[in-house]
Amino acid sequence: MAEVDDARLEWRTSTYSGGGNDCVEVAFTPCGTALRDTKNRAAGMLTVPAQDWTALLTSARSGELDLP
Repeated sequence: MAEVDDARLEWRTSTYSGGGNDCVEVAFTPCGTALRDTKNRAAGMLTVPAQDWTALLTSARSGELDLP
């Protein structure tokens, strides 16, 4: 994937996060979706292709990733 400048991205957290610094932030890039830890932003980010992000969301919404 191409290099992305995380300072120029529009980072978002879930409205369910409660506003604390214990969340994962996401930002959409031309290459896919970037993720980073709000507690350690300096550690960098992980960028995944759009189709992988969509597959993760589909699995989470279907309950496939729920713990027993």
